Amino acid sequence: MTPPPARTAEQRKKDTLHRLEHDEDAWVASAGEDGGAPYLVPLSFVWDGATLLIATPAASPTGRNLLATGKARIGIGPTRDVVMIEGVVRAVTPEDLPEEDAEIFAGKTGFDPRRLTTRYLYFNVLPQRIQAWREENELQGRELMRDGVWLTTD
Repeated sequence: MTPPPARTAEQRKKDTLHRLEHDEDAWVASAGEDGGAPYLVPLSFVWDGATLLIATPAASPTGRNLLATGKARIGIGPTRDVVMIEGVVRAVTPEDLPEEDAEIFAGKTGFDPRRLTTRYLYFNVLPQRIQAWREENELQGRELMRDGVWLTTD
């Protein structure tokens, strides 16, 4: 089977933004400061147009890693339509997260960490690099954002 023609950068950005706005689950990879083994978990997210908001237990390996390094790598979508994001991370306590943001997160994901007895933290992930591709013919030009700046204006 022949894959469809490669998308333009503008179309990839449009498709990526659609996925960020409509998907709710991602694979989040983190690692400790000591360069130990990476840790990969599925987490729900909300995109606000600039950052992803995720939540995980503060004492979990992911929570500890994100706090220690301030970095995450996130994969969204299936392997034949993937968005890869590398971002800087900022922790936000449930008490410091604006109520509106917490309600949006709970409404979209169906999960409200504020209601649990386990201590959760929210994390804002600010993308620094975004890549998107479907098939081998889209590997060239897969980078859509570099150093936090979109490479196309459309």
